[in-house]
Amino acid sequence: MLPLKYIVCVVSLLIGNAVASEVNSVKIPKDQHAHFARDDYLYDTLTKALIRAQYPAEIEFVDVHPHQQRNLMSLDDGSLDLYWSMSSPERESLATAIKIPLFKGYIGKRALVTNKDNLDKFKDIKTLEQLSKLSSVQGHDWPDMRILVNNGLNVRPLSNLKAMFVLTSQGRIDYFPRSFIEVNSELLEPQHKNLRVVPNLYISYPTALYYFVSKDKPELAKAVEQGIEIMQQNGEFDALFYEYFATDLNSLPYTKGETIEIKLVNPYF
Repeated sequence: MLPLKYIVCVVSLLIGNAVASEVNSVKIPKDQHAHFARDDYLYDTLTKALIRAQYPAEIEFVDVHPHQQRNLMSLDDGSLDLYWSMSSPERESLATAIKIPLFKGYIGKRALVTNKDNLDKFKDIKTLEQLSKLSSVQGHDWPDMRILVNNGLNVRPLSNLKAMFVLTSQGRIDYFPRSFIEVNSELLEPQHKNLRVVPNLYISYPTALYYFVSKDKPELAKAVEQGIEIMQQNGEFDALFYEYFATDLNSLPYTKGETIEIKLVNPYF
């Protein structure tokens, strides 16, 4: 796994071999969680894709707003050139979606995070109807929010990620669905020490997280897509994904033959 400072150096090497006029500035969101595998992986994949596509790029990191929808709108006003997000029809209308699932569908597999004292609430849950009796929380502008509500789950919308974890930690919310990709990194946070992943129970729905590129940067969109396709063909894409996430995925508390997967419908994908 490459540290971010090394990734930037790799891009700089590519820039060094290009004529100055050929170097393209690419504004992307600044890393919000420096130690999270998810963010490092997305930077690493993007950088390698641009190199494979021979697209000389100078990466510029931009502070972003915590609201996902607002960041996607920033692709239209020039504040950002590229952003990554779970897909929805509305989001795909705002920018060019590179329709290669960056997390291989695992973004739609959701561990249920709960206060450790509430684990017994989940012992007998096997159906969507039973789960709907408990309370959950999601970002008010996240595509997940609509999916969960559409499936009849009891969801409280919030705008602040920290508050979502606080309410769950305090037991005021029964569970907080987090993707298989994110949950292990998040629970390493010291303030989350009394949170646990519910064992042998998770929810899932079809979805994908894509790179979204400003409609004003078609060459960038083409380069990202071509670069990832090259990585898929030579095996680098799969190798990079499992380098970052194999350990986390294998460490989730799900026992083969005993785990309940509650499948949700996603009419927006």
